[in-house]
Amino acid sequence: MKDTFIHKNAVLGNNISLGNGVTIEQDVVIGNNSQIGNNVTILSGTRIGENCQIHSNAVLGGMPQDLKYRGEYTLLEIGDNNIIREFVTINKGTISKGKTSIGNSNLIMSNAHIGHDCVIGNNSIIGFSVGMAGEVIVQDWVNISGLTAIHQFSIIGEHTMISGLSRVVKDVPPYIIVAHEPLRFAGVNTVGLKRREFTSDKIDELRSIYRVLFQEKRNTKFALELITEKFRKTVERDKILSFVKQSNRGIIKGYEF
Repeated sequence: MKDTFIHKNAVLGNNISLGNGVTIEQDVVIGNNSQIGNNVTILSGTRIGENCQIHSNAVLGGMPQDLKYRGEYTLLEIGDNNIIREFVTINKGTISKGKTSIGNSNLIMSNAHIGHDCVIGNNSIIGFSVGMAGEVIVQDWVNISGLTAIHQFSIIGEHTMISGLSRVVKDVPPYIIVAHEPLRFAGVNTVGLKRREFTSDKIDELRSIYRVLFQEKRNTKFALELITEKFRKTVERDKILSFVKQSNRGIIKGYEF
């Protein structure tokens, strides 16, 4: 392992594979059966779970790119079974949340950047050169296509798909596809939902709810009241209602006619 440096206080699990030129600082923990590629840099405060693949030239746990950061102790926590491809950068947290958090079984493609205090759930795909500013929340089963830029504090709902080259400046409710400029509703994420074993009846329910919210030219407050009145209580209905009501940035646009 040519030019590899591992600090004596780093904690490495069993069956760890290390490439050439790897740097692992102190206060790093890496779980069993993880693979660390050539020239990867893993900085202090980083925690990596089991069975992760970290590909060449990734930099994990770098200082936040945020002027309020004053060197306070913060973390980057990465769960199990993640694939982090070449040249990905993921910063640790600031005093705001104390950590950046990546869940389990995510694919983060090459050149993506995940900023300070972001929270990424499970089973998501973050595409090539996606730029994610600080304190973004990405829920489970999200697919963000390449070269998308995401504004700080934005929330991406579960089971959504964002088209490539998108500019995300508002929150994206769950179960939908978003596209175009400015970013707007482009339909329910039918293919993704079927892959997750959502039934046809459930997908029809979601289409009907989003028709009221996005396609019938109502203001958001009245649309939410109508959805509450018209549709029976289900997990998915209530997640949509809760997401929209709690959105601080406001949600993306509906169809343009």
